[in-house]
Amino acid sequence: MSTPNPLSPADQAALENYWLPFTPNRYFKKNPKVVVGAKGAYYQTADGKQLFDALSGLWCTPLGHGNPRIVEAITKQAQTLDYATAFQIAHPGAIRLAGRIADLAPEGLNKVFFANSGSEAADTAIKMAIAYHRIRGEGGRFRIIGRERGYHGVGFGGVSAGGLVANRKMFGTAMLPGVDHLPHTWNPKEMAFTRGQPQWGTHLADELERLVGLHDASTIAAVIVEPMQGSTGVVVPPVGYLQRLRDICTKHGILLIFDEVITGFGRMGTTFGADYFGVTPDLITFAKAITNGTVPMGGVIAKDSIYDTFMGIQAPDYAIEFLHGYTYSGHPMATGVAHAVLDVMHSDGLIQRAGELAPVLEEAIHSLKGEPGVTDIRNIGLAAAVDLEPCPGQPGWRAMQVFEHAMQNGVLLRFSADTIAMGPPFISTPDEIAKMVDVLRAAIRAVPASPKS
Repeated sequence: MSTPNPLSPADQAALENYWLPFTPNRYFKKNPKVVVGAKGAYYQTADGKQLFDALSGLWCTPLGHGNPRIVEAITKQAQTLDYATAFQIAHPGAIRLAGRIADLAPEGLNKVFFANSGSEAADTAIKMAIAYHRIRGEGGRFRIIGRERGYHGVGFGGVSAGGLVANRKMFGTAMLPGVDHLPHTWNPKEMAFTRGQPQWGTHLADELERLVGLHDASTIAAVIVEPMQGSTGVVVPPVGYLQRLRDICTKHGILLIFDEVITGFGRMGTTFGADYFGVTPDLITFAKAITNGTVPMGGVIAKDSIYDTFMGIQAPDYAIEFLHGYTYSGHPMATGVAHAVLDVMHSDGLIQRAGELAPVLEEAIHSLKGEPGVTDIRNIGLAAAVDLEPCPGQPGWRAMQVFEHAMQNGVLLRFSADTIAMGPPFISTPDEIAKMVDVLRAAIRAVPASPKS
């Protein structure tokens, strides 16, 4: 299933120079898909077709595209202060943004360290955790506990703590030492077609006690988990699971890191997943929605006690407390956009709107139960996923064909293996969500069980 080539001969030639990330490049170059514009909840293709942005870019454009207040902020910032280093100097945009984020964060998390992506945020949080224990005199705490099917970006720290096998196997010899993993929480026998949080599975958090017994708590620096595992296909935590992790971490002096790159800034209908689930971690990573995807930005929000430990280091005041940072940390363009994004979210009530749309998405997506090849449906907040029965011997083929069919009919979905994920923009209407699911339904029905069917 393919579409006419949208590229000019010159662009087709230049495509040979482009190495796309997380993309089957050989397939793509035979079947290129190109967008040339975007406005509101839609992309525009080269032939003028409108594509509903069913995953908010890559979970990162919840306000839609081309918001005039964001465009104005970018223009104004570029004319005022286009770049300033964060090493040894600061600018008002970064200072004020740190304050705004701290005001929005759970109680006690008031210190903000800026990075440029979710991957950098994850690696930053891991480094903070290891360095924190070392400063406290517990340098033996070097282990990071991740979770199967977890995704924490593509830095070596994030890949090591992550639990997506395909992302790990190529770089196994270069990973952090001593990392271990909790089991994931998806069990189709107990959870299939659950709406919201499953009731079964809280006990899976007790596997952390087993890892503590195996490695000894004195070697474990931190546990890092996504409140909702987005990249693996919207895997939802069981009721009480995250609180149980929090209790075990507190008991053993282990830091708890929530990777909120996807759940942060509204996806759950609350500012953070921590708010939605009522569990406060020690560190929160963020990225994506903070700038609505327009300028790269990420960061870590830390508890005061962690920051204070670094500031109490036994060294002169002119010594650097945390040997870490990026050329573009707190970039003026990113902070300028982030202020505009927070303004729009607040003035337009968009986080509340995401919460109001969540049951609309739930009802629509669960209407797919019983469609051919649908083996599970999951949802939480304004996020959902549909699992398709893989084509025998060709995992991923079926979802790719569903993706292609939906794109031809005006919806840009996201797929990984044979899972279709959706996280529509907060500005979506109920009718747009219903149409998105109807297009997905038609695609599922249109795609055969195998290439030979």
